[in-house]
Amino acid sequence: MKYFHRTSVAPDDVVARAAAYFGARMSPTEEGSRRRRFSSAIGQVAVSVQAEGGHYTLVTVETNQPGESELDKFAKRFLGTVHTMADEAHALRGAY
Repeated sequence: MKYFHRTSVAPDDVVARAAAYFGARMSPTEEGSRRRRFSSAIGQVAVSVQAEGGHYTLVTVETNQPGESELDKFAKRFLGTVHTMADEAHALRGAY
């Protein structure tokens, strides 16, 4: 599955958050300037960021699992944490 999120958070800050978020539970397998890939027993996840339109950052999270798997819920929760970086009043809700 592939998920997208547009944010006002700087690309380097998103990459740092991805490393902390996924790195706590998964092993890093690839590191690029704006790309990280992690792997564990539940699957693989890749996070890439790119500057878009000058003031925005496009965050792409891709997993090798079908939708609604444990890893996909984990990936969607990460995008929620990115949202809270831009808007501290945002409350994370949901089963993911």
